[in-house]
This record gives sequence, structure tokens and C-alpha cells, in this order.
Amino acid sequence: MYKGKKVVVVLPAYNAELTLEKTYKEIPFDIVDEVILCDDASKDNTIEKAKSLGIRHIIEHKKNKGYGGNQKSLYNKSLSLGGDIVIMLHPDYQYTPKLIPSMVNIIGDDLYPVVLGSRILGKGALKGGMPLYKYIANRFLTLTQNLLINYKLSEYHTGYRAFSKEVLEGINFNENSDDFIFDNEMLSQIVYKGFHIGEVTCPTKYFEEASSINLARSTKYGLGVLAVSVKHFLQRLGVGRFNLYK
Repeated sequence: MYKGKKVVVVLPAYNAELTLEKTYKEIPFDIVDEVILCDDASKDNTIEKAKSLGIRHIIEHKKNKGYGGNQKSLYNKSLSLGGDIVIMLHPDYQYTPKLIPSMVNIIGDDLYPVVLGSRILGKGALKGGMPLYKYIANRFLTLTQNLLINYKLSEYHTGYRAFSKEVLEGINFNENSDDFIFDNEMLSQIVYKGFHIGEVTCPTKYFEEASSINLARSTKYGLGVLAVSVKHFLQRLGVGRFNLYK
């Protein structure tokens, strides 16, 4: 607990057997009350590894539902458990769990209801091994999104995020895509609903076992990001009406 608020860490897992233990052991359990892992039909022994670590709440997708579908299961479960502060942490050890206390403090002290771990602040992305083409794409997409969404973030594409219960209850995340574009749809909803977003500098690591999408999926993702931003722009102007923002 943090100041009487229940803290839940959610782990969207897919083939995370080799990195799960290292990630899990760095979670600060002095403030984290619950850990939920959702395995999205992994082809390795992620489920067995999670059980061996003592993770109590394990959701198993028999068929792969996608990155967004994984998160929907996790957020719905975290709300059912009474989570007040929910942190999404990738179990591939690309993001350090050591930032969880800082993210919890920011939400728990009512500074911001949403916190992102930014790889761009402090120039940590390239230093951590982010491919140059991904860095350039990140910068271009973020600039475009800031203009269309009328907000200002250092990046919209980090997978390290923390939310208050009020945010998760206040947006229609179950309406979002089951694919990777889920993350951007969620941020668009958050900004549209008037929730403010804080950022903390986050070191990141790119290595063989860390999850990543290839160039083709990255291109599809980039086009999807632009589409979400255009929808947000039209919705904001009152020209369009999209279910995401209901």
C-alpha cells in the first residue's frame, strides 16, 4: 500500500520465460500489493516460470489475443482486485522495475494520475540500444501527435506506464484495438478526457531476449498511430464522433 492506496503491477507476457524472474525479483514489494501476469498463449514455459515464482494472479489466454488484448485482461483484473494505482511493467526486462516507487509516489501524492517512463528524456533510448530507425520514427510520430492531439509529451510509445484507478475507470479502454496501437489509443483517450500525464526519465535496454516488433509491424504501427491522432484531432474539433472517446 501507499498512503492507503492498493498498488498493483500488471505484466503483459508473451514468451517471457527467460526474463520474467529477473524482472519479478526487482519489483519493490514493500509498496506493491499484487502482481498480475497475463500470458498471451506463449510458446515457452512462461506460465510454469510464473507459478514457480509464486505469482498468485495468472491469466492464461489459450489463443493469442494480441498486446492490446493482453492489457485489457490485466486492467480489468486489476480493477476487480481493487487496485488504486496500476503499473504496467513489461516482463522482458526492457524497463527497470526500480522506477516503480517514483511512479507510485507521483500518483499516490495526487501530482499526476498518469505517469509514463520516457526513454527519450535524458537521451536514454539510443544509449540503451534503440535502433536508429526506431528512434527517428519515434521522434517524427511524437511531434505529429503533439500537434494533432494538442498535448506535449516527450514520447507516446513507451511501454512503461502507471495509472490511477480513476483513469482506468474513466476511459473506454475495452473499445481499443487488440494490437500494439492499443497504447496510443489509450493515451489519446486519457488526453481527451482531461487527465494530465507526468513523465519520468527511464533507462531502457535492447537485447536479444527483449520483445520488439519487426520493420513491417513497425510500419503498420506507425500508420495506426497517425490514424489515431487524426481521429483525436477530428473529435476535438467536433467534426468526428468515435467510440474510443465515449
